[in-house]
Amino acid sequence: MRDLRQEIKAKIEKQQFNCEKELTLSIISGKWKVVIIYHLGVDGPFRFNAIQKLFPRISHKVLANQLRELEEDGIVHRQVYHEVVPIQVEYSLTPLGETLLPIVLMMYDWGKKRMEDLKV
Repeated sequence: MRDLRQEIKAKIEKQQFNCEKELTLSIISGKWKVVIIYHLGVDGPFRFNAIQKLFPRISHKVLANQLRELEEDGIVHRQVYHEVVPIQVEYSLTPLGETLLPIVLMMYDWGKKRMEDLKV
């Protein structure tokens, strides 16, 4: 597994991002990350299986990787409940992740309006 956080830090140190927007996009890039952030922020927290039910076409492996990367970047918090059998894991947004929510909501509103405009 690649260590995305270290990769981003190295790029910042080497000044490989042309602007701050590239850093933001590198964190939220991934087919499912924006919608994961949306649902955790609006409807969450969620257990893994509940997230997977939101996206029937996502594989277990892809969802796990997307959540892991968001966790490594400090966007998602993974809470493990050891006292419950079987062990349960719940995902929620961190305070840093919550700062992305207004951006994600604006993207949602923009996309909704654009879809309405295209219906003709």
